[in-house]
Amino acid sequence: MTPSHFLSHAGRHLLDRRSFLRDGGTGLGGIALISLLAERRLLAADPIRPVIRPEAPLAPRAPHFEAKAKRVLMIFCSGAVSHLDTFDYKPELYKWDGKPLPGAEKETAFQGGHGNLTKPLWNFKPRGQSGKMISDLMPNIAELADDLCFIHSMTAKTNTHGPAENQMSTGYTIDGFPSIGSWVSYALGSECRDLPAFVAIPDPRGVPQVGPNNWNNAFLPAVFQGTAFNTDKPIPHLNRPSDISADTESAVRDFVKQLNEKHLERHPGDTELSARIASMELAAKMQLRAPEVTDFSKETHAIKESYGVNDKNPIKAGFARNCLLARRLLERNVRFVQLFNGAYAMGEGVGNWDGHKTLKKFYDTHGPILDQPCAALIKDLKQRGMLKDTLVVWVTEFGRMPTFQKAGATGRDHNPKGFTVWMAGAGVKKGFSYGATDEFGYAAVEKKSSIYDLHATILHLLGLNHERLSFYHNGIERRLTDVHGEVLKGILA
Repeated sequence: MTPSHFLSHAGRHLLDRRSFLRDGGTGLGGIALISLLAERRLLAADPIRPVIRPEAPLAPRAPHFEAKAKRVLMIFCSGAVSHLDTFDYKPELYKWDGKPLPGAEKETAFQGGHGNLTKPLWNFKPRGQSGKMISDLMPNIAELADDLCFIHSMTAKTNTHGPAENQMSTGYTIDGFPSIGSWVSYALGSECRDLPAFVAIPDPRGVPQVGPNNWNNAFLPAVFQGTAFNTDKPIPHLNRPSDISADTESAVRDFVKQLNEKHLERHPGDTELSARIASMELAAKMQLRAPEVTDFSKETHAIKESYGVNDKNPIKAGFARNCLLARRLLERNVRFVQLFNGAYAMGEGVGNWDGHKTLKKFYDTHGPILDQPCAALIKDLKQRGMLKDTLVVWVTEFGRMPTFQKAGATGRDHNPKGFTVWMAGAGVKKGFSYGATDEFGYAAVEKKSSIYDLHATILHLLGLNHERLSFYHNGIERRLTDVHGEVLKGILA
């Protein structure tokens, strides 16, 4: 500003009226521009990279703001569950049953062209006080309608299982990116000193299609990778050799600890050494604690029966044990538990929910395996008061077509254009439905949402800003949500 902009009066410099109005208007315009850029998310936010102590990489860390949830349970149904036969009720499908899907004559699906529209293969009924329409395929989960928050407008970027699994777990359709559980443990550490911060529990039948990539740490430090085990296949090599007594093993541990402490005294300030020692000590603690977590001998008979751990179907009993294991891990403050239902196997519908040719036959098998144990897990968390600070997220990689496939098939093809996921527990509305697909359940049309939005919302409920949680890798500030994602504020309690 030049001196001519000021008037001298009694030794003071004053701003003249014209300059004041001009400069004030310019300033207000700048403020408005910044506000507009921020609203359109065109301003770069400063990244927040958590400070990782080398000697204690899993030490608990504060969230960015007050959190609603302390821990997350993600239930992942591999194979793409049909939203139209479970949670997304479409009366028009009954009216149009057996007729072509309007406007789809020239469109092709994953395995070819569309057949005719097909009504749900199970009856829908209103459930709970909310009156939510849920099918008879999952009667136990249906009883929890008033505790669940449904997102009916979810979309995915691909209609292929492997890339879609990648996107649901990591935010990206390609390999090489950290899973959401790794991001969470990187950001927040763990409240548990003798168990991993992130545990993946594969289905009794095996792993999902992309396997360990669902719990991969990728470019994040290896300590944040998920530890995979279940009740049928616990962490290997933890049992003490039969010829070594417990006292002898304890004495060896104490002796090694003394050696490590003396070695560290000779190298003060060596963070890499202290980190290695901390890692070894954590492994030793896990060795002692992990077998206790999978020991259900102190669980009551009623609890075991509610989950179905003694069911005559060995696959259902195995999944029930995995659900009980999930509760025990969450109870011990494991930060993120990823529980899988369904496994990749060659052959139509053998190991998961991929019902192309004979959907009813396979869902009549898979539905009961999921239903009772999953419902019992949520009820158990609720009865113990754990839903107050535990976020439960039920997902599948995409949905199914409202049509049957061509060539005489009695199943539905892949559909990433609109499907359902649901949440329960800390910070989300109860008995609530968000968004909608069209009248046939083919595509999301109301409050369309993405997996980026889902991840952003999960991080938000954990007290984390998805736009600022970052890791610098190969010259790029990497985020779970890349450059996308909006918190689904409409589902927040």
